[in-house]
Amino acid sequence: MTRFTQAELEAARDRLVPDVVADGLHVLFCGINPGLMTAATGHHFARPGNRFWPVLHLSGFTPRLMKPVEQRELLSYGLGITNVVARATARADELTTEEYVEGGRLLTAKVTRRRPRWLAVVGVTAYRAAFGDRKAQVGPQERTVGETRVWVLPNPSGLNAHWTAATMAEEFARLREAAQA
Repeated sequence: MTRFTQAELEAARDRLVPDVVADGLHVLFCGINPGLMTAATGHHFARPGNRFWPVLHLSGFTPRLMKPVEQRELLSYGLGITNVVARATARADELTTEEYVEGGRLLTAKVTRRRPRWLAVVGVTAYRAAFGDRKAQVGPQERTVGETRVWVLPNPSGLNAHWTAATMAEEFARLREAAQA
């Protein structure tokens, strides 16, 4: 992986990371917002300690462990990636309530337009903030966005010590099974 200086990472704050999307996906994964490494590389979940890619494979969504640089291949599996908030930060706690609310509004419009079967928000705190559902828990939600069902997944960040890769993979696999039904 390319090494970046702190100055290069800070300069990446203003870069937009393109979504990996298409109409009618099986699952559209939605991160909180791009981290600085993601912004610097242009690849979702690019930080080495992030467990998204290993968990995606362990849960059976992909037949092999993919690298962030291969993110466009997800489309061939009916999968995509977006974010609640487009602004890159070092940590998600740098985001404001207003950014989450506006992100939820924009995400709703995107999902309505693209119509994935499932929207999978990775991070219960982000889901709660973006959709005003303070009691939401990990798992399927009652809320839908048009015909799209919603599932909240654990945040795969290495900072989320409450979930191991194995327990996250179990939850991701529950979603995979629902998406295949």
